[in-house]
Amino acid sequence: MADWTFLTNHTHVLMCVANDPGMRFRDIAVAVGITERAAQRIVAELVAAGYLKRQRDGRRNRYQLYPELPLRHPLERHHQIGELLEVFEANPHSVVPTHHHIG
Repeated sequence: MADWTFLTNHTHVLMCVANDPGMRFRDIAVAVGITERAAQRIVAELVAAGYLKRQRDGRRNRYQLYPELPLRHPLERHHQIGELLEVFEANPHSVVPTHHHIG
């Protein structure tokens, strides 16, 4: 794998969750090329920041993504997560538009 990529691991994790809201940390880790613990940490950061909402589904978690929220860097804040996911053809059925706002 390359030493660097244009997209961050946070973006790669969001893409995984957008494509499969019930994806296991182990599978996210393999897809992104990180450890399972790193996948857990990134998902926890995305939940804490309000970009994902965790929902229990039996013994597993499912995640709801908020595509209308802005990207975080000042150079990108005028764009929404949903725009980024559309470019990479994330599954539109798991990206549910809401009026959720980060604080």
